[in-house]
Amino acid sequence: MAVAVEPMQLEDLPEILVIEKLSFPVPWSKQAFLYELLNNEYALYLVARENHEVCGYIGMWRIIDEGHITNLAVHPAYRRRGIGRLLLKALIQKGKKHGLRRLTLEVRRSNLAAQRLYMEFGFVQVGVRPRYYQDNQEDALIMWKELE
Repeated sequence: MAVAVEPMQLEDLPEILVIEKLSFPVPWSKQAFLYELLNNEYALYLVARENHEVCGYIGMWRIIDEGHITNLAVHPAYRRRGIGRLLLKALIQKGKKHGLRRLTLEVRRSNLAAQRLYMEFGFVQVGVRPRYYQDNQEDALIMWKELE
């Protein structure tokens, strides 16, 4: 079955919250996602859907000509099938359409799979945020990508 990437909708939240809990030690709350979808005019969130089921999502904030990727997660049952790659590619394309010139994100120092994915798309490490993650005080690597 083909995977479609579409804008995130309010009715996607129950599935997104499940993925969030399965993917992160400190998951975003329903209220956080509601704020992003209803109140943050700079937010852009996409979902990957297979057979009408949400299998992943990605989001970013648009700040002048830069995009800050806030989250990317794929349900464990759908991992290693290229869905994260598909979501990141779609978000980069959306960013270009919105006139963004560069993208940034933070990633856990220990999350080598995510780092490899980002590097595949041309992100480079430019710095470190010491003790960035609240759950275990792990450092975050700051990565940037210039858009053509």
